[in-house]
Amino acid sequence: MPPAIAIRGLTKRFGTLAAVDSLSLEIGEGEVFGLLGPNGAGKTTTLLMLTTLIPPTGGSATVGGYDIVAEPDRVRSSIGIVFQDPSSDETLTGYENLKLHGLLYGMPAELREQRIAEVLALVELTDRKDEMVKRYSGGMRRRLELARGLMHHPKILFLDEPTLGLDPQTREHIWEYIRRLAQEKKITIILTTHYMDEAERLCDRVGIMDHGRIIALGTPQQLIASVGGDHIVEFATAGDRAIDSALLTKIPGVRSHRIDASVHQLSVVDLHTTVPRVFAAMDSAGLELAEFRTHSATLEDVFVSLTGRNLRDE
Repeated sequence: MPPAIAIRGLTKRFGTLAAVDSLSLEIGEGEVFGLLGPNGAGKTTTLLMLTTLIPPTGGSATVGGYDIVAEPDRVRSSIGIVFQDPSSDETLTGYENLKLHGLLYGMPAELREQRIAEVLALVELTDRKDEMVKRYSGGMRRRLELARGLMHHPKILFLDEPTLGLDPQTREHIWEYIRRLAQEKKITIILTTHYMDEAERLCDRVGIMDHGRIIALGTPQQLIASVGGDHIVEFATAGDRAIDSALLTKIPGVRSHRIDASVHQLSVVDLHTTVPRVFAAMDSAGLELAEFRTHSATLEDVFVSLTGRNLRDE
């Protein structure tokens, strides 16, 4: 089965800046794929090229089997897009926004009305369809834009930061809609996000981008396993006293050590036995702990281990 998206050396330059730098990637049919990374990593630029909204500087890509440069109209007819910034007309009702979308795609009247009813029901907006969009909450607007992106039965759906700025409860609701689309409609979904928990919950595979390149690729579980431990231990010492890294990495159960702003971070296995050993090592070295915490390893920790810093939000 051919991939839903095939990318070969895709590049986009703005002057001397390589926003996307020789990206190569395949995304399978029916896959939920996440492009993760900080703002400025190249995620949105990649989506803009794949959706034919900006031309690449170099390389090539096919979406739904169609070349993004040679066959842009065929690409657009096979995809749906939910942009990062709201794009619904606030002076129209939810129903009118969907009708306008159907008209722009040349959908026959009977099919258009059928699809409007179906997608409104999918995102639970049937009872609010005749209200102007300016009266919708942020979560309702995102749901309406999901409905609009699905109007014309796309094979591939692009979601650019689909839950940006939403409260946690609304984010959970949007995640549920995305999961249902993937499971019930078998649509290939490509989403960009810098919310690592979003990617862990939704994606079959993820690619972590930084400076226009994918620096890690795999399932969330594979990437988290690459950190070396299943938990992260973080601590700081009173007076920020220096600690020899060898003291920590020789502790049984500790897989790696790094320092971020005077906070020591250990990747560990067997948390329940390793933590007492860390305490004992600190005590034997005459070090007093000022703070101490643990958490399960996440994709955020993968990013930190690869780049040496936390996700930036530029």
